[in-house]
Amino acid sequence: MTMASGILIVDKPAQWTSMDVCARLRRVFGEKRVGHAGTLDPMATGVLPVFLGRATRAVQFAETGEKEYLAGLRLGLTTDTQDIWGKVLTQQPVALSRQEVEAVLPRFTGEIHQVPPMYAAVKVNGKKLYELARKGVEVERKPRRITVSALELTGPDREGDWGLRVVCSKGTYVRTLCHDIGAALGCGGVMASLRRTAACGYGLDQAHPLEEILDHPDPRSLLLPVDSLFRDRPALTVTPRQEERLRHGGSFSCAKEPGEYRVYSPTGDFLLLGQVQEGVLTIIKSFYEVE
Repeated sequence: MTMASGILIVDKPAQWTSMDVCARLRRVFGEKRVGHAGTLDPMATGVLPVFLGRATRAVQFAETGEKEYLAGLRLGLTTDTQDIWGKVLTQQPVALSRQEVEAVLPRFTGEIHQVPPMYAAVKVNGKKLYELARKGVEVERKPRRITVSALELTGPDREGDWGLRVVCSKGTYVRTLCHDIGAALGCGGVMASLRRTAACGYGLDQAHPLEEILDHPDPRSLLLPVDSLFRDRPALTVTPRQEERLRHGGSFSCAKEPGEYRVYSPTGDFLLLGQVQEGVLTIIKSFYEVE
């Protein structure tokens, strides 16, 4: 049996870490090479792209894209983790209108600077912030530049939490966004829930609940081909001779416009992500199975 290779879009359940999901899928597919793009915290649910087999070589290209979230914003509360699962620091009643909440959102839209929370995996002086935070140590964190492309209020739910739709760049902490919005409103705020609805260009409509995957009679049929990650690049089909050169790590003259291309064999097999510069096609990353 050939080894599993492709991209599986998982709808991650709550209480599972992203690594827990990968570990479980290693057993399901009998494949050691399993990785994911874009870590989701255990309490978060939603789109988690998982890469299997040769497709793991594409993870580096998947982590840089925009992501979309639906978050719950609870006002009037602050915690040490900036979400409802942390130690309560302050609490007060809040009576704000939709217009008042929406009025501060433009401050957090576009290119902004965000200070990572103490409960984060970011390292400072070789130590992960959350490890220091658990010891009661707080250190200075440098603001990081992020981009929030969209920030919309979707209305309060039955719990009274405001819904936020967030489209943002890599490295954005949605719970910090909730905390900062609460601070701007003068009442404090935390993240009450988080569901990722899109990542790496894949949406919830392509995601499979983990339970479905574990119970599926043929989970390989759920895999997407690795070239689906590069669907925004134009396709280029090479000749048999050109394919042979590429399989040996070579390059060749190419009259195509400069840019990145999905490169296919004459029989339609996806070979690699290539780049045309100054009339020459070179390999960025190969994805064909090595014989």
